[in-house]
Amino acid sequence: MDHATWIGWLGMFCFGYPFVMAWYWLCGGLLFRLLRERHEPRPATPPPLAHYPGVSLLVPCFNESEQADETFDALEQVLYPELEIIAINDGSSDDTAARLDALAARMPRLRVVHLERNQGKSMALNIGALAARHEILMCIDGDALLDPHAVTWFVRRFQIDPGLGALTGNPRIRNRTTLLGRMQVGEFSSIVGLIKRAQTVYGRIFTVSGVICAFRKRALQEAGWWNPAALTDDVEMTWRIQLAGWRAAFEPKAMCWILMPETFKGLWRQRLRWAEGGSQSLLAATGPMFARRAWRMLPVWLNHWVSVAWAYAIFLSFGWWALWQLSGQRLAEGIALSPWPTAWGTILVLTYLAQAFISSMLDRRFEGGIMRSVFWVVWYPLAFWFIQVCTAVTALPRALLRPKDAPGTWVSPDRGFR
Repeated sequence: MDHATWIGWLGMFCFGYPFVMAWYWLCGGLLFRLLRERHEPRPATPPPLAHYPGVSLLVPCFNESEQADETFDALEQVLYPELEIIAINDGSSDDTAARLDALAARMPRLRVVHLERNQGKSMALNIGALAARHEILMCIDGDALLDPHAVTWFVRRFQIDPGLGALTGNPRIRNRTTLLGRMQVGEFSSIVGLIKRAQTVYGRIFTVSGVICAFRKRALQEAGWWNPAALTDDVEMTWRIQLAGWRAAFEPKAMCWILMPETFKGLWRQRLRWAEGGSQSLLAATGPMFARRAWRMLPVWLNHWVSVAWAYAIFLSFGWWALWQLSGQRLAEGIALSPWPTAWGTILVLTYLAQAFISSMLDRRFEGGIMRSVFWVVWYPLAFWFIQVCTAVTALPRALLRPKDAPGTWVSPDRGFR
């Protein structure tokens, strides 16, 4: 294959993959709206349940002193009759332990488990699950503000569908003082929410959102509980639950409000961990998936690796263009890739804007004023696609070289400006 043909195929892949996937997610999201959401009750008014089984809510905490009061104050407002809250202090080095003990003294539903040293979120969740009394386990992060009805919506979905082993909720961004923060508001609607809707319709999802999710304890037991070596506990557990024969799904009415990075350094660290942890989880799941002939997982598996290949293709394309610019002449007669939009690039931009607009329309029933985020989503590819490409290219070799038994301990993330 000569240079011109090779560059032509590379350019088609760089353009074709996001174009095809945008319509793939759009069709799935619209099907979710038509088949599941159209006749559902409004998010603010869950219907009464036939019965209210007990729920154990796990909150792993590491250096959450600044967020603990507001997180647990929100949990006090949760409207569910049979709820126990278990906070797991994972060897925090600040005064998180003292704050949690003070909160437990005035919150009858709260119990606190203290770990002597930091062992990672997965180990904290395992210990919390052992202490839990109930069959349904719900997990949120230590900086999340839970919607008062979120537990009811999760329980309702489990009652409707006994084949569900895991549910992912609908995280909403609450820090919006910078351009990065505002773009992430649009990202969680136009990208994350749309993908989870589509994957639910298509039958298998890539990951639950670790910041708000729920499980049947039986499904966790059959999957082998959380893996302490996992960098992204949510991705790894989602795959093992689905490979164990259970299904996972998106429940958009179960909402919480979260803090996200608003600096490039914090965003880079977060997205690199997500990318490395995702590749690590799928590498571990590949053997079991083929051994068990879990073919319904194959589209999600393929999409992940194609997206990694796309990141490398973009990286090579920019490298080729830069080399061409530096050389002062065309490296292949008549052909040179360019980072600037051409006719096909304009089509891709318009497709992306259509995706952002439609997905924001789908999400406006969950957050007032969400349509205003469409303006900020316009700038999303300039920053986030660049970060996505760089993190994917960096993460794959890190995931391949990472020791299988390396502990997945955590550090305090960038939580933006409030």
